[in-house]
Amino acid sequence: MENNKPVCKACGNDLFATGQVGSITSEGNVRPIGSIIATGSPLILTFCKKCGEAASIKVAKPEKFK
Repeated sequence: MENNKPVCKACGNDLFATGQVGSITSEGNVRPIGSIIATGSPLILTFCKKCGEAASIKVAKPEKFK
């Protein structure tokens, strides 16, 4: 069986946290290109708790871009 626990590429640490950029007010959200009225979606980041290296960036609501 494989160990799927993530390991930081920068420092080798295996403790990660998640955080969010943006909110329901749309400040900091990613929006479709060319759209000035769309609220878009927050970004969810998974990052190393030791050095802060981002391991993953995910759009929280990808359906906003369809």
